[in-house]
Amino acid sequence: MNGLGTKWIGIERYHKKETGSTNTDVRNLAGQGSPEGTLVSADLQTAGKGRRGRSWKTEAGTALMFSVLLKPDISPDSAPQITLTMAMAVTKAIRDICGLDARIKWPNDVVVNGKKVCGILTEMDMSADRIDHVIVGTGVNVNQTMIPEELSQSATSLYLETGKQLDKEELLGEITRAFEEYYACFLVSCDMTRLKETYNGWLVSLNREVKVLDPQGEFTGISKGINEKGELLVERSDKKTEAVYAGEVSVRGLYGYV
Repeated sequence: MNGLGTKWIGIERYHKKETGSTNTDVRNLAGQGSPEGTLVSADLQTAGKGRRGRSWKTEAGTALMFSVLLKPDISPDSAPQITLTMAMAVTKAIRDICGLDARIKWPNDVVVNGKKVCGILTEMDMSADRIDHVIVGTGVNVNQTMIPEELSQSATSLYLETGKQLDKEELLGEITRAFEEYYACFLVSCDMTRLKETYNGWLVSLNREVKVLDPQGEFTGISKGINEKGELLVERSDKKTEAVYAGEVSVRGLYGYV
């Protein structure tokens, strides 16, 4: 048992005042033979990354930023589902600690009152057609007292939603313990079969109209939740259901961020 109260995540742990990217740090440690569960956290990232190569920046010391090294024996096609598993862990931790109605915005964000509080970036390194390791990077807006004006309509922090400064270490412990539980369920079948009911219960877009921004052509429909592969099922106006794959498209709500 370590300071987080986890079984294996964070047994090998590093914390940095400042770093480029915790995902990059974990990748370097993986190359040096660090074990599964190795965790790197930081007070400040100068080259933080989001989906599709977007940058991710925040004021030093206000956000919880960490990355975890995983070495699952799974198909590369299943790796994106680990993002959904971490989103569940963050959602549960926020609900339990803050009492907020945290929800998941498929596939990699957690929202409170329709605004983003967390983003997750999962990266995979492979040899031939086999996974060497998976790195899950998570950033949670915790103690920011203000959000830049250009983001204020789409982002918030746990402090702004509760009026209370939170202990980031406590939140990290809650997230990592929940992730260990959900990840173990995922590994039983290497998919979301045992998790999709809980996931869909927290899905902010469930039974709501969404717009799918597919390079092949945008369309709107009703979100029906995820399937066992972690794909979002969207029912089109002709009642045909499309399974949307996280790597191909982005889903946006028609009204506001979600």
